[in-house]
Amino acid sequence: MRVEPLGEFVGADIDGIDLSRPLREEEVDFLRYAVSRYGVVRLRGQQLTDRQLMAMSGQFGALDVSPGYAGSGGAAGGEDDEVAKFVAVISNVVENGKPIGGLGDGEAVWHADMTYIASPPAMCALYALEVPPSGGRTGFLSLYHAFDTLPPALRERAARLQLKHDATYNSAGEVRRGVVVSDDPRHTPGWVHPLVATHPRSGRKLLLLGRRRNASIVGLPLDESEELLDRLWEHTARDDASWHQTWEVGDVIMWDNVATMHRRDSFPSDTRRVMHRTQILGSALA
Repeated sequence: MRVEPLGEFVGADIDGIDLSRPLREEEVDFLRYAVSRYGVVRLRGQQLTDRQLMAMSGQFGALDVSPGYAGSGGAAGGEDDEVAKFVAVISNVVENGKPIGGLGDGEAVWHADMTYIASPPAMCALYALEVPPSGGRTGFLSLYHAFDTLPPALRERAARLQLKHDATYNSAGEVRRGVVVSDDPRHTPGWVHPLVATHPRSGRKLLLLGRRRNASIVGLPLDESEELLDRLWEHTARDDASWHQTWEVGDVIMWDNVATMHRRDSFPSDTRRVMHRTQILGSALA
């Protein structure tokens, strides 16, 4: 087993682990450490069935239900309801007039997954089955780094505040199923978390931003909330603080969904991109 850092603040390559078979205890410990240390890890050249992806992911915690299974995107598995329950399809492919997955081919803005619920997923895994010849890169950044590098006065102010995370739109800008649209942050569905949260496993402080659209800081006038969030996002979502993954078939990316954010470049609509995704149940953030 070998680890090689990829970005200055986030990301690492892992060699020497075959995810298609049951992992040894030392391999699970090594991967868990690497995800905690680097936020995001990449394992190339993997060949996995959906069941193997589920089995591998389940060695890091209880599997969480796929967002696609809940009706907000595609689900894998066909007639296999257990796979459909836990494996989401991220794809632009349309078969028989119906999308096989969610999020299409457009840009996906910076976000962490499902921070609009009380207990966002702790960890996610994304497996590349088909990739376009250009575009579709996935960027990652560290929310530990974002917090640690805030100016002291801004860090102290943020630590006293709570943020409402909007549930109206997904990262591709699509309205979630069953949501009544409002672009007034005071009237959108969502969940309130500390703006500065303590990671439930590492104990480190991080800047929990979720996603920008319709976010609002509890107790502040809307204009003041917008101004402060703009400052925090300008500080956090910087190219020089992020690492971008150029996908190859067989890549598996595993990331800490609480300590990082991610985004996606658009890609040509006449090309195919198929990814299968799992997530691990998280816990409430404080």
